[in-house]
Amino acid sequence: MTLPRTLLTFATGGRMKDIHEVLRQKQTKYAQLGKQIEMLQQAAEKLREVAPLLAENDDEDNAVLMEVDEPSTHSDAMAAKAGSNAAPSKGARPTAPRWP
Repeated sequence: MTLPRTLLTFATGGRMKDIHEVLRQKQTKYAQLGKQIEMLQQAAEKLREVAPLLAENDDEDNAVLMEVDEPSTHSDAMAAKAGSNAAPSKGARPTAPRWP
């Protein structure tokens, strides 16, 4: 007598999956996880190579941004001063400071 491979049904109503089917599913999942781990390890290795270059560029970018931000802080202060002299309108909402 051959039983179906997917589920075994007991007289009490309980069911049991076929061990071979469960094993196959687990092995497939294990192989997928192994591939994902390998890809993440390769990505981490590449990031370790690129990180020093990004840090160098970040330092240069910060220096350039500081030079660009200096004139804007002066104009922001002027705008704030001008805005404080004007009477606030009834429907005006408070605005939160914006970050670049």
